[in-house]
Amino acid sequence: MLLTTMGVVIGERAYGENDKFIDVFTKDHGIIEVTVKGGRKLNSKNAAATALFSYSKYCVSKRGERYYLNSSEIENTFYDLRMDIKKLALASYFAELLKYTVISYDSDKAYEIILKLFLNTLYYLEKDTHDIMLLKSIFEFRLLSEIGLIPNLIGCSVCNTFSHAKMHFDIQNGKLYCDDCFSGFDGNNTLAINESTLSALRHISLADLNILFNIKVSHRLLKELSKITNRYVIVHINRKFKTLEYFESIS
Repeated sequence: MLLTTMGVVIGERAYGENDKFIDVFTKDHGIIEVTVKGGRKLNSKNAAATALFSYSKYCVSKRGERYYLNSSEIENTFYDLRMDIKKLALASYFAELLKYTVISYDSDKAYEIILKLFLNTLYYLEKDTHDIMLLKSIFEFRLLSEIGLIPNLIGCSVCNTFSHAKMHFDIQNGKLYCDDCFSGFDGNNTLAINESTLSALRHISLADLNILFNIKVSHRLLKELSKITNRYVIVHINRKFKTLEYFESIS
């Protein structure tokens, strides 16, 4: 059976002397592992299209449960990400987080949206249009929102208050409390946030993808935002990512 699909390479592994496996995140089939015959040869016609982060059209044949690459057409290689160690490290973390969460939560209806989110994040990361830590927060929080872990940030879960000078975000349960209704929760998983931070979190989790990256935050707000989104991943994914550890070590 032949299959043609658009996708981005989020992982690659050597196989034999000249072959390799690539993990391709596609808009309509999720993540598929594709065998690339001769893919490690320098003169391979598919070398660029099967490199990490390359976005291409792939024609693959399915034999049993395995996929084999027949041909490819490159759309974007995001080559400049390889020229900056911090960008490469962060993009690798995005890919690892994507691979783990999509497989774990099987969000088949969101594949196309998540692919667009990933590609847009790589684009802005490569072009230096946004602070690198802001892109990290956007990708983390929106990805988890898309796979079904979206928190209820519309208002206080007790009195429905939309805005308050001081709100409390219960990360574990994805709930919001105004200061008047807050009675105390786990200090590690409940964080006090101001109106600006709450507004940023609402935008990231709810905004249309076309305007998702139209957000500017102050340096102080970015530190708080980074703390929250990082904690959100830790609490809900409960897994250590070596790529994230490396990124943090060089940041």
